[in-house]
Amino acid sequence: MLTRISNTVPSIIARLARSNGARTLSGESLKVEEVPQAKKENIKYFKIYRWDPEQKQKPYISTFPVDLNDCGPMVLDALIKIKNEQDPTLTFRRSCREGICGSCAMNIDGSNTLACLCYINNESSSATKIYPLPHMYVIKDLVPDMSNFYEQYRSIEPWLQTVQSKEPGQKEWLQTKEDRAKLDGMYECILCACCSTSCPSYWWNADKYLGPAVLMQAYRWIEDSRDDYGKKRLAELDDAFKLYRCHTIMNCTKVCPKNLNPGKAIANIKKKLAESHGAV
Repeated sequence: MLTRISNTVPSIIARLARSNGARTLSGESLKVEEVPQAKKENIKYFKIYRWDPEQKQKPYISTFPVDLNDCGPMVLDALIKIKNEQDPTLTFRRSCREGICGSCAMNIDGSNTLACLCYINNESSSATKIYPLPHMYVIKDLVPDMSNFYEQYRSIEPWLQTVQSKEPGQKEWLQTKEDRAKLDGMYECILCACCSTSCPSYWWNADKYLGPAVLMQAYRWIEDSRDDYGKKRLAELDDAFKLYRCHTIMNCTKVCPKNLNPGKAIANIKKKLAESHGAV
């Protein structure tokens, strides 16, 4: 009987040791893992422009608190969080979240930019102020009406135009490396309209002045060595309002989220027109 008990005790101890890895047979103290402490709330307030055409109410500002400990680093992250958790009626455009589509262009703390590329300023206790792109008709909340902007873009015929067409399956139109390099800094434009809606000249004459974004795209096709209608494109821009409302204020270059230089492109168009008139 004693032999059975003596044989059983070690096996019981071994099973207890296996079931509680924190305690050892040598009598070491029990290891207790620290319980993670909840982070202190880091509240940031967002003041957002609101307007609903279906409601008989003037535009107003809504203020939303967001805990930055539970939010991504970008302003778009905060907007999505507010829409998902606080107010599903909040309306704004967004798509790629990577600065490629240009959908989430808006005015944040007084500057036109993309919400997906704009970091939340967590070093300031001031509320972040968000408005739609300035001097455009508003459809709802942060959604501007881009119809006029896109119509102006269509007016420059932004596609390759050649005298001789090629049948499908034939060779592509070739360029030298030097000619291709001339398009750098223009083809990257995502047509977000941040530049055009930051331009006072565009605010005053949006119905006639094409604006920085469209003019830069016009120059992109003028400079394309594969295009046969550069002179025609240039002549169509020789207008007191289409082109020459640019007063080199350069807000366009300052706010471009892709770090492009529309002001330089406009200056180059003016230079080419001066050369065509024999002024240079």
